[in-house]
Amino acid sequence: MRQKVKWIIGVVVIAGCLFAFRQPTNNYFDIAKSLDIFATLFKEVNTYYVDEVDPQKLIRHGIDNMLESLDPYTDFIPEDELENFRIATTGQYAGIGALIGIINKKIIVTHPYKNFPANKAGIKVGDELIAVNGISVQGKTTAETSTLLKGPSKTEVEVKVRRYGQKNDLTFKINRERISISNLAYSGLINPEIGYLKLDDFTPGASREVAAAVTKLKQQGAKKIILDLRDNPGGLLHEAINIVNLFIPKGKEVVSTKGKVAEWNKTYVTLNSPLDTEIPLVVLISEGSASAAEIVAGALQDYDRAVLIGNKTFGKGLVQTTRQLSYNAQLKVTTAKYYIPSGRCIQRLDYAHRNQDGSVDAYADSLKSAFKTKNGRVVFDGGGLDPDMVLEQQYMGEITSTLYISGLIFEYATKYCNENPQPDFRTFKVSDKEFEKFASWIKEQRFTYATSLEDETRKLVEAASRERYYSDLENELKLLLSKIESNKANDLNRFRDEIAELLARQIAFHYALNEGQYVVSLAHDSAISAAVKTLNDLAVHRQILSTN
Repeated sequence: MRQKVKWIIGVVVIAGCLFAFRQPTNNYFDIAKSLDIFATLFKEVNTYYVDEVDPQKLIRHGIDNMLESLDPYTDFIPEDELENFRIATTGQYAGIGALIGIINKKIIVTHPYKNFPANKAGIKVGDELIAVNGISVQGKTTAETSTLLKGPSKTEVEVKVRRYGQKNDLTFKINRERISISNLAYSGLINPEIGYLKLDDFTPGASREVAAAVTKLKQQGAKKIILDLRDNPGGLLHEAINIVNLFIPKGKEVVSTKGKVAEWNKTYVTLNSPLDTEIPLVVLISEGSASAAEIVAGALQDYDRAVLIGNKTFGKGLVQTTRQLSYNAQLKVTTAKYYIPSGRCIQRLDYAHRNQDGSVDAYADSLKSAFKTKNGRVVFDGGGLDPDMVLEQQYMGEITSTLYISGLIFEYATKYCNENPQPDFRTFKVSDKEFEKFASWIKEQRFTYATSLEDETRKLVEAASRERYYSDLENELKLLLSKIESNKANDLNRFRDEIAELLARQIAFHYALNEGQYVVSLAHDSAISAAVKTLNDLAVHRQILSTN
């Protein structure tokens, strides 16, 4: 055991010192000193700590805490986690092509990807997984179940499921395939002249998918395009560059990266002939739009090529590079910041200057600089992208979000879809009669939840008790809690519209996956309505993009 520990320490020290002396830094002594202290400390802990220690676990804990002090994007990836990392970055794996989740303590198929093995075999949204190759998955985690479902391409896997309303379990024999998850969740015409694309990721092939979708939409009559990047967390830099290239001329700067290693600094320009430099564009953004999504939206804004509608983006202006480590491990490390064509970096949080408690602040407004777009519009750095047209943020009611997170909306959609024929999604909505059925079913499930106001009032009661004011305030506090409870009893009706809309989307997804869900939701989406209104009046569209 101790020989193993000494060997681990030796590798850490030697590898660390080699790494240190290869890097452009003058802190050689400090690095060597710190590594020596770490190695001797670890040796003493291993020798004298009262209980036996696990060297790998302790080292991993130290690595994770060290990297956590830098930023959330610098990660250590050991060999046994490389496959999950590869799937996350490429969207590719071998399996049956189905997303699974835990709902009400059951392993449920939440998304059988269209035209992949599970979907083609007949597995539906809402099916409960019972066994894989004869091995029961009840009580297993999604990771354990996913491992059973994955395997080499062209191998067979037997999947047993339980379907709502079916007396007997169903067994499917499915041939695994190489799965490549689409970056585009949906594309289609909103009206005869406006095409819509919802881009969820920037894994390999994203730009080809967008190019093909735009070409198809134009062939169908689209003369204007809405590109929806809301809640898109980003991904591969070159895919972002190629998507921008679809709409701006060849040879234009899209993004530049600048970091500690000067020879890694690079300016990326468009290399190909564009698809269309004239078609009017609107890009939808949100606080969940980050990284590569911000590069696309920011570059199109800087060239005054698209109107940005929505809310301020996340503000991730950091670039990560993957570096190979010993024993097939890897390090995903932040190596640079990126700058979009106007010269601004949209990084919002200043990780280089943490507070004493470890928290991180956004860059102060006083430190932000003004830049200009191609047409002279003023834009700012240091805080994400500001949309050209800001929309009021809409927040779900507590009851709506709790119903969704608990899986009850999903479960009722499963029930509905197995009891009713598929509707016409263009006109589908949850009727008042159906909503009453849903409300009755919710009561049968003994659904309960606590509102934020209720939680805060109970904290007030606890504080009053600690401060010995409760006897003086008892009547008022009890009355307040009673009124909150009374109001909460009516929440199902108060938030009826948003609950019904969410339920309608989930029902449509159960029937026809993304296509059904988006057909139902497009007509009720305020951001899309604002985009359509802007594109319907091209004079307003041009005015927004002119000098302010």
